Amino acid sequence: MTTVKKPLTPRIPAQRRRDVVENDEFAAFARRIIRAHGRRVAAGDVEALRDLVALSTNLDEAIGEAVIGLRAFGYSWSEIGTRLGISKQAAQQRWGGEKP
Repeated sequence: MTTVKKPLTPRIPAQRRRDVVENDEFAAFARRIIRAHGRRVAAGDVEALRDLVALSTNLDEAIGEAVIGLRAFGYSWSEIGTRLGISKQAAQQRWGGEKP
C-alpha cells in the first residue's frame, strides 16, 4: 500500500523544444547547393534537369515530415500556419491527413 498522495495539480506537459541549433546556417547551405545545381544544369547539363526537378518532390516530403514532427511536439496548426504565412485551416488541410 502506498502512502503517497496523488498530485493536486495536473502534470505539466513536457516542454516543447524551442532551441535552434544552426538551422539558419543549415538552410542557407541547402539553398546554396540547390542554386549551384541549377547553375550546373543551366551550363548545359541537360541530364541533371530531371534530378533538379525531383528536388521539389523531396522538399515537399521534407516539409510534410517537419510538420508532422512539430505536431508531435505539441505545436498547434495555428502556430505552424503562422510560420508558413497561411491559415491554420490551410495547414491542417494540407498536412493533417499525413501519417508519420
